[in-house]
Amino acid sequence: MAAVQTKQEMDDEDCSLLPLVHDIIKCMDKDSSDVHQELAKLKAKIQEARDQISSMSGIDTSPAVQQQQLSTLREQVRTKNQLLKKYKSLCMFEVPKAS
Repeated sequence: MAAVQTKQEMDDEDCSLLPLVHDIIKCMDKDSSDVHQELAKLKAKIQEARDQISSMSGIDTSPAVQQQQLSTLREQVRTKNQLLKKYKSLCMFEVPKAS
């Protein structure tokens, strides 16, 4: 039976630098001339990671602004939880029993 990878596992695999480092070490152990090629692959993967990081949403937001956004979102969650408790206590969601 063939193993099926999830999207998360494939993304994790794509971001891993360890296989490339392992290949470089193997080439160095063998005194292979492929070391430069493997190093180029590693450099390309690191540059790809840098590009992905710089294109992430919110990367340009300062830590202070991020903290403010986080506080706002936490307050919204608190308010919504309070409303849920209030609505549950009003018994509006109970199904009347048939007599």
